[in-house]
Amino acid sequence: MNLDQHLIKLPLVTALLLTLAGCADFSGIAPQSKLLTPHALSASNQADATVFPQQHWWQAYGDTQLDDLIAQAIAHNPSLKIAQSRMLQAQAAASVADSALYPQVNAAAQSTRERLSANSIYPPPLGGSTVWMNSATVSASWQFDWFGKQHAALEAALGQVRAAQADTQAAQVVLAANVAQQYFSLARLQAQQQITKRMLQHGEQHEQLISQRAAAGLDNALVQHQSQAQVTQIQRDLAALDEQVAIARHALAVLTGAEPDATAQLTARLPLNIQADVPHAIPAELLGHRADVVAARWRVESELQSVHEAKAAFYPNINLTAFVGLEAIGLSQWLAADSRTLGAGPAISLPIFDAGRLRAQLQGRTAQTDVAIESYNTTVLNALREVADKLASGQALQTQLQAQTNTMTQLNAAYDLALARYRGGLSNYLVVLDADNAVLQQHSALIDLLARACDVHAGLMLALGGGYIEPQQSNKSADDKIAKVLK
Repeated sequence: MNLDQHLIKLPLVTALLLTLAGCADFSGIAPQSKLLTPHALSASNQADATVFPQQHWWQAYGDTQLDDLIAQAIAHNPSLKIAQSRMLQAQAAASVADSALYPQVNAAAQSTRERLSANSIYPPPLGGSTVWMNSATVSASWQFDWFGKQHAALEAALGQVRAAQADTQAAQVVLAANVAQQYFSLARLQAQQQITKRMLQHGEQHEQLISQRAAAGLDNALVQHQSQAQVTQIQRDLAALDEQVAIARHALAVLTGAEPDATAQLTARLPLNIQADVPHAIPAELLGHRADVVAARWRVESELQSVHEAKAAFYPNINLTAFVGLEAIGLSQWLAADSRTLGAGPAISLPIFDAGRLRAQLQGRTAQTDVAIESYNTTVLNALREVADKLASGQALQTQLQAQTNTMTQLNAAYDLALARYRGGLSNYLVVLDADNAVLQQHSALIDLLARACDVHAGLMLALGGGYIEPQQSNKSADDKIAKVLK
């Protein structure tokens, strides 16, 4: 029977094997988890797209130092490079899966010096002699993807590629926010350093005046010792701030991918005004503006395709193979026409009884899909919580900043009055120092609130996606496929 006759009978054999496929049944095995949707979460559909930050949102602070630090971090941070390497790894795996859809061609050649057995298939004089055994073949094979197994594997791999791409974007967004927040932390500490130095100067002046008054008999030793203790306390606080500034510098330098001393001369600044369009409600579009949510959704799609791949294993596996080459005993006849060898034919296999192996594999894939779905749901809920937290913190901070500004206004007025009374000879300079210290203490509180506002703003930009925009075609593709399987 020739090759053409084999190919004519192939559909009949396939039909017979499909009839036997009932022995390997995957019924009753399906994912149980459900994806959270904006409707189920009561997310607002009325939000303006302008509430989402631009890709380079940090440039709104107007600080070129911060711009340079974030650019350096994106270029050199090792953690971001790890994410990029994982993306390349996923792309390579997808290329491997894609290659399975096409014919495979291989070549092999072998030449072996061998002694032939005198009691085997070769009669004398070959039997018992030592000869060269030579072969050279080119073989080809093609696995027909009639049941979508290879395509499902490819789609699963592509889902992992898209997830890795989104992960890389998420890592970049997180890195930019971390650099901004660390920069604002350093700015706060350095501002507190300057305030503490001024307080130390006032304390030393206060101690000097008290010592003069004690020498003149106008104050006792108790007051003098208390004044000296205040100076040493401020010196202690200043030393602690010096330590915190050094640690903050080191952390910022490492975020940018540099050695710890790279920011030794950096003087950070807090922005005086932070302007941002923030939503009054959590927008439904958030789920497409968060790279981590998008990555989680693509992992769900990848796992669903892996389920399809596992189901396809229940169906026949059909391969077509062929080979052509030269075989000869001895070197002289190896390349002769009569040494040619060739063959071709189909191969069909079907699991009929496997003691539950395929069902167990499918159950494992569906369980992994449920894990991916619940991971997606967790990511969505955390995203909504982060936005809600930052909005609540931002609103509370605005109230605190307004109250603190009013407090500063009153204390500045008190200081001006104390200075005027001193210049008019109505009070001594100790009153002026006390009034100025009160201003410095409240200025310190204002610096903390401003730094906190900057930190919350950067956190809000991160929570809103940090400028990430998912390609709409891939977004719709994933959502449609997931909805079709899970409906």
